[in-house]
Amino acid sequence: MSMVTQTPNQTQAPSELDHEQLKAEVTAWVRGPGEDWANEIERTGQVPPQLFQELKDKGWLSLAAPAELGGRGIPFSRYLEVMEIVSRSHASIRMLVHVINGTWRAMAPYATPEQIEQVVKPSVAGDKLVAFTLTEATAGTGADIRTTVRREGDTYVMNGEKHLITFGVKCDYWLIAARLEGSTGQDGTVAFLMPNSGLPGAEVIDDSDTMGIRGTDHAILRFTETPIPASARLGEEGQGLEVALGGFLLPSRVSVAMSAVGLAERANELAVEYANERETFGKKLSSRQAIQFYLAENYADIAAARALVIEAARAYEEGRPDAGTLSSASKMVAVDMLARVTDKALQVHGGQGYWKRNAIERVYRDARAQRFEEGTNEIQKLVVGRAVVTGQAGF
Repeated sequence: MSMVTQTPNQTQAPSELDHEQLKAEVTAWVRGPGEDWANEIERTGQVPPQLFQELKDKGWLSLAAPAELGGRGIPFSRYLEVMEIVSRSHASIRMLVHVINGTWRAMAPYATPEQIEQVVKPSVAGDKLVAFTLTEATAGTGADIRTTVRREGDTYVMNGEKHLITFGVKCDYWLIAARLEGSTGQDGTVAFLMPNSGLPGAEVIDDSDTMGIRGTDHAILRFTETPIPASARLGEEGQGLEVALGGFLLPSRVSVAMSAVGLAERANELAVEYANERETFGKKLSSRQAIQFYLAENYADIAAARALVIEAARAYEEGRPDAGTLSSASKMVAVDMLARVTDKALQVHGGQGYWKRNAIERVYRDARAQRFEEGTNEIQKLVVGRAVVTGQAGF
């Protein structure tokens, strides 16, 4: 097993000056080159390789990982401040930064030294792309997964299907969860770092024609008697959901929640800009009470959600027992907030907001994705509700 067993609170915070400079750098890029890239992605439906290389060269794909993996070791709550800014940009740019800064958390504690060198470190560096591969069309995203494997000597043989797999087409590896044939529940689950390299019986279907987050490839994956070397297993048999849910989904839900905050800030910013420009009957929209009420409600909504997200991040950093509950609660609150804010921001634009030439149209479409990323709100409410009725919610 790997010696990299970092807990959330083991990273060393950068100096306040360095962190503020980083945030200023990201902000300038999002408002300048990032907007140009956003327009290019919308025009072509693709994330250009040059953009990926630019994000890599700037070091924004390795912000959160510890130094021993080649990252910058920024503590989770401080990293989320950067994610908040990145999320004001195009959703595919946000997705790249979010996923690559997060998948190491699932891999590193369970990886062998060989997997650390061959997959984890190259992933942190941006040299290898790893796709988180859990969701299935015929099951939920937990202990009911149906994709199976059976052990045959030094090989596992996989059968099943995955869908909605972000980066599943172009990735180098699938971080994939399955279950041992004949098993039920969590104890039978197993995880793999499975190479996307033309394995026999592996069918990869590009399913990227989405409403929003244009440019991010998504895949349907079908496996028929697909052999996987036993050396690709991540952790032990029975640890599959431990790898997926604890290592990745808990902090990832908080990150998605903060991405909702950042995108909501962008939506309200666009609404304010339009309200200050648009005149009706000789008066700026921004002078009208109804519009001011919309913008005030958005401001308060965003501030409240952001505070909960930061609290969830700190709970995760500190290893608190309520971290999982707060993770789900923060995503639940933040994505509902994003829906309200983007709807009001579009309404401020009136009919103009419905046309693709205005950025609010893209923001409105992109905002819908967070509603199902890392589990729907219905799932989050189940998690929080169980914690509340069993007295595990923290208050």
